Amino acid sequence: MKFKSSKVNEFRLWGLLLTMGGMLLMILGLAGIVFEWGAAGRMIAAVCMVIGAIAMLVSMGIYFAAGMMSTSATVIECPECGKPTKMLGKTDRCMFCKTILTLDPKYAPPADSGASPTHQAGETTSP
Repeated sequence: MKFKSSKVNEFRLWGLLLTMGGMLLMILGLAGIVFEWGAAGRMIAAVCMVIGAIAMLVSMGIYFAAGMMSTSATVIECPECGKPTKMLGKTDRCMFCKTILTLDPKYAPPADSGASPTHQAGETTSP
């Protein structure tokens, strides 16, 4: 089963992965200096530091972009869990219960399909 989340959370996930990967790469690169591998160790450390710093800067850009998108996102109430969630584009998923949401009826699947639950924003569901 493939786990899906909202678009804003996907951007944040990629930012977090790049941050952690960049930090891990910089830490592992320091092994060349800590274990005294000579000139080759210093080169390994320098290359890993540069690549890790670039990864950290890219993650900062992704976090900035996610923040800017989050401020302009449409806030709706999820019909499944009742919590307010941010929605980007015509279709998105609830940030909490992962229900597929849409603002446009033409993107909603037919009611008789056995797919995962899809709701229009503002639609009420009966228990």
